Amino acid sequence: MKGVQQPPQFHPEGDVWVHTLMLLEQLEPGCAMTLAWGALLHDVGKPPTFREAPDRIRFDGHVEVGVAMGAEICRRFRFSNDETRQILALIENHMRFADAPRMRASTLKRFFRLENFPEHLALHRMDCMAAHRDLEIFEFVRERYESMQEEEVRPRPLLTGRELIAAGFAPGPSFKEMLHAVEDAQLEGVIATAEDALAFVRERFGNA
Repeated sequence: MKGVQQPPQFHPEGDVWVHTLMLLEQLEPGCAMTLAWGALLHDVGKPPTFREAPDRIRFDGHVEVGVAMGAEICRRFRFSNDETRQILALIENHMRFADAPRMRASTLKRFFRLENFPEHLALHRMDCMAAHRDLEIFEFVRERYESMQEEEVRPRPLLTGRELIAAGFAPGPSFKEMLHAVEDAQLEGVIATAEDALAFVRERFGNA
């Protein structure tokens, strides 16, 4: 990480090493081990993906590379499956916050379903404070996350495969697509009842 420069318009603080140290300094005593390791490793994929493009320094694919490197580090340290899963999730999802203001309601609610989402939120805040210090997206996500009830984020399914079969649809791979589309519409607030959901499926996918 030392000496791996970053685009100054996004990272005026300096290289990846300085950025990571500034992020780690924000960890509170006694914080979750997974958050600490997620903070340490969130940009571990940047050094091997560094390139100077015509427009600016880029790290194409650094998240995917970081997840692979993080998995190997977690294996070497013999972290539990639960610990490893959360650390890798923090690495994998830390860049998704940039898209949050443009996400559809259904996509944002699925984002909130990430296990232990407050750790993701905490990492994003520290990431911002160790770089450009702009917390606009953090506040956007935090306010919406805290304003939503559990049933809004994980509503009870309006339809299951059993209901589709009862309505005359033949079981098959299309069921997954149908049920995902129904859940999308439910999360978007387009439909609210089982009757709405069945009508939605027939309109979208045709009658059984």
